[in-house]
Amino acid sequence: MSNDGGSGEGASSFALDVASLAVVENPAMRRFELALPDGLAAAWYRVDGDRLVLTHTEVPSEYGGQGIASRLAARTFELIRASGRKAVLRCPFLQGFAARHPEYSDIVDG
Repeated sequence: MSNDGGSGEGASSFALDVASLAVVENPAMRRFELALPDGLAAAWYRVDGDRLVLTHTEVPSEYGGQGIASRLAARTFELIRASGRKAVLRCPFLQGFAARHPEYSDIVDG
């Protein structure tokens, strides 16, 4: 698995409609999940009061370069915003994504 989701290495031979992929929170596993035809992309977190400390993001390497990690990041941030919580970014991919997308700055808390 790749932790950056954007290397383009080993790209799958079939195209996905990335915009239609749903992201759900799985509190029992402390992660946000994006189901793929034969795998799972996820952003893990730990809870710190009303903040989620996002620690790691993984996308199966065969899906690299297809925008899966960006979709996961955007929907994760949107779900956090909708729940009234804040995010602390410890994952380098999510830090970079947030830097490129200032529309999510209202939920970033460190």
